[in-house]
Amino acid sequence: MQLFYNSEISKETTQITFDKTESRHIVRVLRKKENDVLKITNGKGFFFDTKITVANDKKCIAQVINILEKTKPWNYYLHIAIAPTKNNDRFEWFLEKATEIGVDEITPIICQNSERRVVKLERFEKILQSAMKQSLKFTLPKLNTPIKFNNFIQQDIEGLKCIAHCEEQKKNHLKNVAKNGKRITILIGPEGDFSLNEIKKALENNYNPISLGESRLRTETAALVAVNTVSLIQE
Repeated sequence: MQLFYNSEISKETTQITFDKTESRHIVRVLRKKENDVLKITNGKGFFFDTKITVANDKKCIAQVINILEKTKPWNYYLHIAIAPTKNNDRFEWFLEKATEIGVDEITPIICQNSERRVVKLERFEKILQSAMKQSLKFTLPKLNTPIKFNNFIQQDIEGLKCIAHCEEQKKNHLKNVAKNGKRITILIGPEGDFSLNEIKKALENNYNPISLGESRLRTETAALVAVNTVSLIQE
């Protein structure tokens, strides 16, 4: 099944007009014709069956013929706050794979040791959309604008809050902590790890220090291990 994405449609929508780029893709590349069925999600948990009424490569139009509400396949809310990696490709890889596994919200955090402080949110959003469609999911992860670490941890965040760091101190493995919450926020630091001051401030703001295993992991690997661990524990 090929899944399309359109954030503008809702339960009240009866007809969809695709933009020029999408219309060309549907008509020229996929060779869709009038009366062919297109399957669309709005990224908000809804699935639409539509039938093409105008197969024009500049303005393709489809009529909504059926609407289903699709609950997400996981029963928790996972928020990953992660420092962007110096190599953009590695961060984009994380976004793609986390979406495929299941994540609800992602916030880029700027830390003391961050090597990348500017990100391209528009490109990241497109990667999330593509991964959602490819993995046949109907809920698009929320991508927040970058925020400084100190500002993030001072936010009033509900549920279980965790910080994964590399310092030698008493830490519980995420698999033993995650089962205690259905709403989980996990902090993942930059290549140089969180600073000692950042760790101290996180603990003062009720973040639980966690381990992701014995190996020292890259930022994007650690974040993906966290996503996968939560998905396995909460099944």
